[in-house]
Amino acid sequence: MTIIEAIKSYEEATTTFLKAVDLITPANIDKADYAGWTPRQIVHHMADSESQSAARLRRILAEPGSQILGYDENKWSDTPELGYKDLPIETSLAVYVASRASSLEILKRLTDDDLKKFVIHSERGEFSIQRWLEAYGKHPVDHSNQLREAIAE
Repeated sequence: MTIIEAIKSYEEATTTFLKAVDLITPANIDKADYAGWTPRQIVHHMADSESQSAARLRRILAEPGSQILGYDENKWSDTPELGYKDLPIETSLAVYVASRASSLEILKRLTDDDLKKFVIHSERGEFSIQRWLEAYGKHPVDHSNQLREAIAE
């Protein structure tokens, strides 16, 4: 995949998730899917994931070869102080949109050669921009499907 193809896929994934979020209503925001996640939790997770993603992209570019840490998304979701189960989603949605937009601006400055730059992920090992694009290019689509499943009647 070229950087141009990856950028297009990244933009499309952002839009796909936002269209799924448009389906959230007060009546279905806390309706759980098969795994027990609600649309509210999914939106909060996506905000946290994308803010992590934005920082990781910057670290790959500015500090190649350095280490990044994984995190346990289920623990984050279950931590009451983080509010995944009760906070409104508007702020988290704004974080998601801003994180994706800021990363997109950076991606548009990259070349195919930049795809090889990497950091060391504490759980995944070598984590290149190519792998970053693969992971965060499909992540919103995966959660769009999860969100649609949770709110299905």
